[in-house]
Amino acid sequence: MRVLGVNALFHDPSAALVVDGQVLAAAEEERFSRRKHGKRPVPFSAWELPEQSMHWCLESAGLRPQDLDAVAYSFDPALAKPAEDMGLDDPWDHLRVMYAQKAPGFLAAALPGLSPEQVRFVPHHVAHAASAALAAPPDTGGPRSVLVLDGRGEQASHLAGRYDGGRLEVLAGQALPHSLGLLYESLTEHLGFLRSSDEFKVMALASHGRPRHLEELRETIRATGDGGFLAPIPDWSRWAPRRGGGEEDWPQEYADLAASVQTRLEEVLVELASWLHEHTGDRLLTMAGGTALNCVANTRIWRETPFEEVWVQPAAGDAGTSLGAALAVAADDGELTAPFTTAALGRSWDDDELADRLRRARLPFSTPTDLGAEVADILAGNGVVAWFDGRSEFGPRALGQRSLLAHPGHAENLHRLNEVKGREQFRPVAPMVLAERAGEVFERGPLPSPYMLFVHDVRHAWRDRVPAVVHVDGTARVQTVDAEQQPRVAAVLRAFAARTGLPLVVNTSLNTAGRPMVDDPRDAMELFGSAPVDALVLGPHLVRRAHLSPDPAGDV
Repeated sequence: MRVLGVNALFHDPSAALVVDGQVLAAAEEERFSRRKHGKRPVPFSAWELPEQSMHWCLESAGLRPQDLDAVAYSFDPALAKPAEDMGLDDPWDHLRVMYAQKAPGFLAAALPGLSPEQVRFVPHHVAHAASAALAAPPDTGGPRSVLVLDGRGEQASHLAGRYDGGRLEVLAGQALPHSLGLLYESLTEHLGFLRSSDEFKVMALASHGRPRHLEELRETIRATGDGGFLAPIPDWSRWAPRRGGGEEDWPQEYADLAASVQTRLEEVLVELASWLHEHTGDRLLTMAGGTALNCVANTRIWRETPFEEVWVQPAAGDAGTSLGAALAVAADDGELTAPFTTAALGRSWDDDELADRLRRARLPFSTPTDLGAEVADILAGNGVVAWFDGRSEFGPRALGQRSLLAHPGHAENLHRLNEVKGREQFRPVAPMVLAERAGEVFERGPLPSPYMLFVHDVRHAWRDRVPAVVHVDGTARVQTVDAEQQPRVAAVLRAFAARTGLPLVVNTSLNTAGRPMVDDPRDAMELFGSAPVDALVLGPHLVRRAHLSPDPAGDV
């Protein structure tokens, strides 16, 4: 069965292709359009489809629209209620529902040869749930619990359930307007960040504060004991005045407010996950929805609930619903879905194509016989490397396909990388470490951790050795590397360890503030040309800034 999944209605539009139960391709529209998050999540943009990512998914598999058995759309307008009936203050929400109703016609127009009758609506939270539970790794066989929390779907903000034999049993849900995702979005906006975009900044800021308002928040934001919760949005101004977006200083009151809400979110999520375990007894919890990108909360769930294992889908936000919708349709038709083994599901270029791109850009480059050693030399000398290798990542985390790499042993590299990327100085950067060595440096978190969706304590003996990746609270958001899946990255890590004694490097996303992650070689060369990095790796090829001349002539 050939199913194209589409997420279009809210934000992070994306497409994913599932053929005979196998995930062949998945990509976010922002990587093509270069618009962060693809579009703003307003009703007036709900008609926009991820046309470039849809066409790329089909082209990557050599398929035409008429070859598809179904297109799975991750929202079911038949389940939607008027905004006022859900307690939402959005007088234009009916446009969003109308555009969803018309999606089969829009999709047929965008994909000539497709029949509108082939479009199948998948409820938003079912798509989230399928993206996690149906894609969980192969060694986690058997029934699995699934927990979904985000801003909103058709009429709810939460789903708790269980998958067994590819079938979902819904055990609980929370009707709108109560939404932990919308609560966090509201705080994001109050703190001067971009709503439905910058929530991860609030999580980072929270580590710098004390949860002084926690007791007050506990009075109103709470689990209800039946699998649901209450989350009325308070008047944030009672604790801190609304902050303008252009301010650079961060008075302690803002960090304290962020810490209070972050801590209460964690507590409620632990209660919801514990309730779910009481009703399923499963060893595995799978998670998706935008709230599942909160890696601090994920770690508390892993530590404090009876689940033996927690697996979070790496594109847990709305982008992942294209994957989940396709998997759900395949499973509904009796297809056995294959487990998710990598987030590297986007575009790639072969070595010759990358070399040709460099020549056309008149960038002098080499193709080293031991690329790992040369990159390790640059990093050991405290250089910053823009790293572009293989298929781009699906989801918001840079995982060694589109990354900026640096030396973790110099504390000033945190400030340096935040300057390079043009972002707030309270933001941390992450460590990338070989899976077999992660336990030497990190503890109190699940290992391996290939998708950077949990935080780990940095062992005390290592904190002074790798200060650039140690957050203010002594933690780090770890990415472990499997050498079989990422041989070039693994070679760099081994060579860097041989030179420095440090088994990890700094890894942060290959982009600058307000722009999507680099996706194609042109994006990478543009960043290299505008940002103060010392080298660019494109596949097996290496460009050193020191080798650039005013009029580069070609290969060196």
